[in-house]
Amino acid sequence: MAYRSLKQFIEVLEREGELVRIREFVDPNLEITEITDRISKAGIDRNKALLFENTGTDFPVLMNSMGSERRMALALGVEELDDVAKEIEDLFKMLAGPKEGLVDKLKMLPQLGKISSWMPKVVSRKGECQQVVMSDPDMTKIPVLTCWPEDGGPFVTLPVINTVDPTTGIRNVGLYRMQVFGPKLTGMHWHKHKVSAGHYNEYKKLGKKMPVAVALGGDPVYAYAATAPLPPNIDEYMLAGFLRKKRVELVKCLTQDIHVPADADIIIEGYVDPEEDLIWEGPFGDHTGYYSLADWYPRFHVTAITHKKNAIYPATIVGIPPQEDAWIGKATERIFLAPIKMTMVPEIMDMELPIEGVFHNLTIVKITKEYAGQALKVMNAMWGAGQMMFNKILVMVDGDVDIHNYLDLARVMSENVDPESDMYFTQGPMDVLDHSCSKFAFGGKMCIDATQKHTEELRTEASLPHDPAKIEIDKAAIMRDLPEITSINTDLLKMGISVVFVAMKKDRPRHVKELNQALFDRPEFEWVKAIFFVENRVDAADIEHVIFRLANNLDPKRDKHLIEAEDDQSYSHIGLDGTRKTRKYDNFQRDWPNLISSDAATIENVDGKWDRLQLGELINSPSIKYQGMIYPGGAVAEED
Repeated sequence: MAYRSLKQFIEVLEREGELVRIREFVDPNLEITEITDRISKAGIDRNKALLFENTGTDFPVLMNSMGSERRMALALGVEELDDVAKEIEDLFKMLAGPKEGLVDKLKMLPQLGKISSWMPKVVSRKGECQQVVMSDPDMTKIPVLTCWPEDGGPFVTLPVINTVDPTTGIRNVGLYRMQVFGPKLTGMHWHKHKVSAGHYNEYKKLGKKMPVAVALGGDPVYAYAATAPLPPNIDEYMLAGFLRKKRVELVKCLTQDIHVPADADIIIEGYVDPEEDLIWEGPFGDHTGYYSLADWYPRFHVTAITHKKNAIYPATIVGIPPQEDAWIGKATERIFLAPIKMTMVPEIMDMELPIEGVFHNLTIVKITKEYAGQALKVMNAMWGAGQMMFNKILVMVDGDVDIHNYLDLARVMSENVDPESDMYFTQGPMDVLDHSCSKFAFGGKMCIDATQKHTEELRTEASLPHDPAKIEIDKAAIMRDLPEITSINTDLLKMGISVVFVAMKKDRPRHVKELNQALFDRPEFEWVKAIFFVENRVDAADIEHVIFRLANNLDPKRDKHLIEAEDDQSYSHIGLDGTRKTRKYDNFQRDWPNLISSDAATIENVDGKWDRLQLGELINSPSIKYQGMIYPGGAVAEED
C-alpha cells in the first residue's frame, strides 16, 4: 500500500487504534523522549504511536509510529512482515526459474512490467514538499529533539538522507543522525563503512562540494528503505517502490542538484564541503543502550528548508531496548531472510535478531545441516556478507528447534555445545558504535555451533551427563567464600540450561579470569558449561539485562576464559566477561560510555503532567531501574 502522505499513515494508525494524540504542551527537550520511552516499553495494549500536537513550534511531532510489529506491518502495507519475504521469494523463483520456450518467456512480461513500475521517476513539477519555502532557513524552527541528558544537543533522528556518487551518478539513501549546531548548520554522522561516506570521499578527491538533501516524512516506507541493508548499487527508492507497489516520484531541490520524494513533509537542502574542517559531534544516546561518544564528522550547511502545508515532523528515539528501532530491525530480519537464502546461503531456514543483541551484536541462524562443518561454512558466508560483517555473536542451530523461543533455543545450545570444540573465535570489522573493542571498529567475533554433531565434529564420543537440573549449587556458600561476587543466578540450571550468571566487583587485573577459575575448580561446577560475568551494578537475576550487557560489553576473542577438559570423560568450561572494561584493571585504553537514562528532573516533570497527557494510568519511568547503574562522568563513565 502506498501512503499519499504521513498524514494518511497517521489516519490509518488512528483508525486501527494504534495512535494517541497528545494536545498538552510537551517540550522537545528531553520530555518527548521520556514519554515515548515509557510508552514504547509498556505492554502491547499501551504501546502506541504518539502525535505530539503542541511542541512550541508550527510542527507536530510523530513518535513511535513503527514501534510494534503491527505498526511496522501497517507501515509496509502488509498483514504480516513475512508476507514481504514470501513475495520476494516468489519473484526470485519467477525470474530465475527455467524458461523452456517462448510462451514461458511471454508469461513473464506482466511481472517485468510490474517491476518497471516500481522504479523511481523524476517529475518536472514542484512537489508537495515544496509548497512552503522558508524565507530564511532555520533549523531551530523545527522541533528537533534533545533525546537524553548527556546528548551533545538536539538531533534529527529520522532523516532520509539523499546523496549521489559524483562519478557514477548512482544515488544512495541512508539514515544518519544530524546534530543541530545552529539555524543553518548540522553535523552529518555517516560512519566510515557507509555508502554516503564513500560519496564524501569521492567529492573530496574531486575537490567539489557535495550536495545533500534530507527528506522527513512522507510515506513511512522511505524511512524504512533508508535503513535497509541493500548492496551499494541498488536504489533504496526501488525497494520503496516494491514495498508500496507504486513508484516513488522525485522532484529536484530548489538550491541543490539532487532529487527528493515529492510527497515528503519536510526537505532540508544543503551541502557538505570536504575541504572544510570537521565538527566535534556528539555524544548521543544510541541504539546500543549506551552513549556513542563525541567524534569528528562533516559539517552540513543548510541552504533551503521547504515543507508541505500542515507538515508533520517524524522522529524516533533509540536507547536501552525495546525501542522503535527493534521493530524496524525485525522487519529487516524477516524481509531479507528470503534473498539471503536464495542468493547466498541456501542452508538457512530461519533467522532471529534478539532485541537484547541490538541488531549487530547477536544473530541466531537455523540451518539445514547435511555434513560435518556445514555450520562453519555458513558462518564464513554470513560474516563476509554486507552488514553481517559487523556481527559479534553468531549462534547456529539445526533440526526442529524454534529459534524464536529463547528457552528452547538455550536448552538446545546447552545440550549441543562443547565450549572447547564448538565455539569459534576470530577478529574482523565491527560496528563503529561497538564500545567493547580494544581498537576502534575492529574486534573479536564468536560463533557458537549448537547444531547436532556429526561424528567427525565431536571432541569426545563419551556419554557425558547433560541434565543441569541435577546440579546443586549453594549460592550463599559461594558468596561467603568469594566476597567479590555481589549476586549469582543459577535459575537457568533448573530449566535444563548449563549457564550461571555472576555479578562481581572487580578490584584487580585478571580478576575475572581468576574468579572464573576459582568457580570451575569447585566440585559443584564440574558439570556447568558456562558462566556469564557482569559488573556489580547489575542484578544477576535480571536475565534479559544480563544478556543485553554481555552482548554490548563482550569482545569475544579478548574476553573469553576457556578451561579445556581434563580428559574425554570431563566437560570443558568457559567464562565470558561482560563487565565494564577499564584502564586500571583491563588495560583498556578507550573511553567507556555510560548507560543511557533520563534524569530525575525530567522524570519528575513528566510525572507531574501525566494526567494531562490522556495516556491512562501512570507508567513509571524505565530509567528508574537504570539510575543506580550510571557511573559519574556524564556520557563517559569515570573510572573508580
